Amino acid sequence: MDKKIGAKILGTGSYFPKKVLTNADLEKIVDTTDEWIVSRTGMHERRVAAENEVTSDLALGASLEAIKAANISAEEIELIIVATVTPDMFFPSTACRLQHKLGLSKFNVPAFDLSAACSGFVYAVSIAKAYIESGMFKTILLVGAEILTRITDWTDRNTCVLFGDGAGAMVLTASKKDDGVLSVSLGADGSYGDLLYMSGGGSACPASIESVKAKKHTMKMDGKNVFRNAVPKMVEAAEKAILQSGHAIEEITLFIPHQANIRIIEAVAKKLNIPMDKIFLNIHKTGNISSATTITALDEAIKTGKLKKGDLVVLVAFGGGFTWAGSVIRI
Repeated sequence: MDKKIGAKILGTGSYFPKKVLTNADLEKIVDTTDEWIVSRTGMHERRVAAENEVTSDLALGASLEAIKAANISAEEIELIIVATVTPDMFFPSTACRLQHKLGLSKFNVPAFDLSAACSGFVYAVSIAKAYIESGMFKTILLVGAEILTRITDWTDRNTCVLFGDGAGAMVLTASKKDDGVLSVSLGADGSYGDLLYMSGGGSACPASIESVKAKKHTMKMDGKNVFRNAVPKMVEAAEKAILQSGHAIEEITLFIPHQANIRIIEAVAKKLNIPMDKIFLNIHKTGNISSATTITALDEAIKTGKLKKGDLVVLVAFGGGFTWAGSVIRI
């Protein structure tokens, strides 16, 4: 009897803009302090895209690195999925623009964007897993890419300190070995949509002089209520994914949570009864980069030797929508 086909990681990559925005820089912009930011968020700095950089440029940098790490040619990619809430434009999709920049337009490689906010990359993993297991595609490029600084209200000290720019990518391929994406758990609750959102630009609030003046094109967030929901839902997503994987929580080598806020991460670790030394953190240097946080952290964990072949890792995220997602992967 043939062994079931699974989705195995061939390679990962990351790309961050060169410009660094420190807490000291933010002290000059809004009424805040380094101590206030660090104690409440765990962030020291974040990256900011250059004026001529767009989301697909960041996605390209991460994709090229992932393709190189996978030791394949770009022509072997059969599908591109980009998770983002800050696309280059509404359409064409950022995935289509990335496809062209990778030189794959001549091969008609299918490509589409996915919008699930900070849970976007793990949502993309679930789709790629299903496609590969069904036999529809063999090799898929997944990307989480954001330029959140373009939709940040730089006069709101409670939110402007949180967000940064960056991109991460992963190449998944079909495998009959006992590795790769073992499980994925997804959830959403649209009744909380007014706690974390950007109202401007869509059909509900088309762009106008008035909408720009009213700052409808920047993010709005009710931090306290986001926190209250994020912790239990991330715990739920992680526990469900671990249960579905057939493994115990004690077998997990490393947990990679969405890098949104150090207090959320610490609360999730406490609820799961996981020591902080099993939690991977890079929030201090990246800030919150939405869909790109889990994949860039995974890439760093692999590159720095925190994860090695055979290890089990949990990716877990929570974002606007609300959405939440967890996945267990054997490296």
